[in-house]
Amino acid sequence: MNTVKTRDTISELKRALPVGGLFQGKSWQWSDIPFRIEHDDLRFLEGLGKKLAVFLKASDKLYRSSVASEAPAWISEWLDQGKPEEVINLGRESSQKGVIPRVLRPDLIKTDEGWALTEIDAVPGGVGLTAWLQEQYGKMGHSLVGGSGGMRSMAEAILGTSGEVVISQEAADYRPEWEFLVGADRVKAAEGYRFGSASAYRFFEMFDWMELDGIRSSWNSKVRLEAPPKAFLEEKMWWAIFWMKPLEDWWRKELGEGYFKELRGLVPRAWPLRPTELPPEGVLPELGIQSWKELESFSQKARELVIKVSGFSPRAWGSRGVLVGSDHPKERWAEELRKALAAWGSQPHLLQKFAHPVTVTHPVWNEERGGMEEKKWRLRLSPYYLVTGDKVELKGALATLCPTDKKLIHGMQDAMLVPVGEEKGLRG
Repeated sequence: MNTVKTRDTISELKRALPVGGLFQGKSWQWSDIPFRIEHDDLRFLEGLGKKLAVFLKASDKLYRSSVASEAPAWISEWLDQGKPEEVINLGRESSQKGVIPRVLRPDLIKTDEGWALTEIDAVPGGVGLTAWLQEQYGKMGHSLVGGSGGMRSMAEAILGTSGEVVISQEAADYRPEWEFLVGADRVKAAEGYRFGSASAYRFFEMFDWMELDGIRSSWNSKVRLEAPPKAFLEEKMWWAIFWMKPLEDWWRKELGEGYFKELRGLVPRAWPLRPTELPPEGVLPELGIQSWKELESFSQKARELVIKVSGFSPRAWGSRGVLVGSDHPKERWAEELRKALAAWGSQPHLLQKFAHPVTVTHPVWNEERGGMEEKKWRLRLSPYYLVTGDKVELKGALATLCPTDKKLIHGMQDAMLVPVGEEKGLRG
């Protein structure tokens, strides 16, 4: 390896950063090599987007059927808990029927059993960052998922030449990456924003809606807003609903047997943390317990489970509302479990099996030593899809590589962020 050439490449990458950076006050580790995936994994990513779009459309249909009393009422009741009536009615507007976000980003964890799908983000961060990485690594001659301009073309398809990105203060850390991608004049603060004739990309969570008076007063069914204001569709509770035995035949019919089996193989088992009393013969499926109280006394090994805030909360994004049971003493686990159960009516939580990441290796630039070094990481892969009618295109993918002592994988100072390319295989 030519150390001088590598040093120059890393220096060029850092110099190429936009003046305002890409994330407010954030930094990451560097490599001049994309994270390369094997051919089969690339084919998997290319086919996944269509399955996710079909799943979201089926979810939208199930919710609306529940509201119309054509499906069990508890479905919409669970998904509407804790939300203001105005937000609930927004999602139910007839103009929003069947509409799903045009930009989808699932979070995938590489495990010993294959890929685990832990989230579908409808308002994803990293769009501008991944676009910048594609462009820079493309200049180096690397073959990348989505090519060197996939993410930029996705933004152009969503916004056209005049569309605006509307960002809340809550999401301000992501403002620089959008300013890089579409220009500072097209990035607007959500606070005080009023819808006009231009299309708008919503880069704020729906829990912010009630604080945005200008947006609320100027909203109407003709507004071209991407992603649609459907808070119910952004709940993590869908993972628990997907695993509910009474709905199994419905999911099979709507998704088709093939998609149903593939998604069941990807989505870790999940349960709603709903306080309920089972009959004497009742058992919570796969947990083998008759009450949540029994879960409090699980051993550390048995607590390979995650408590998650379902949605409509500032804690529902960025790993802030996630607790891995095996990482905490039994007392803390029991306390958080009780809190989650008590919050059911206002802030639903779910319980999900923890997806164990495998260890992968990837070279990283060591500034102190002045050279590259092989290092072990935990991997989260985040592909980005553009949905246009029935067409779903893979436009790019971001690899987040975190130190192996971190259970929750997300962007942090010690993490490395690189675009995804194709190679013979993952190295572990």
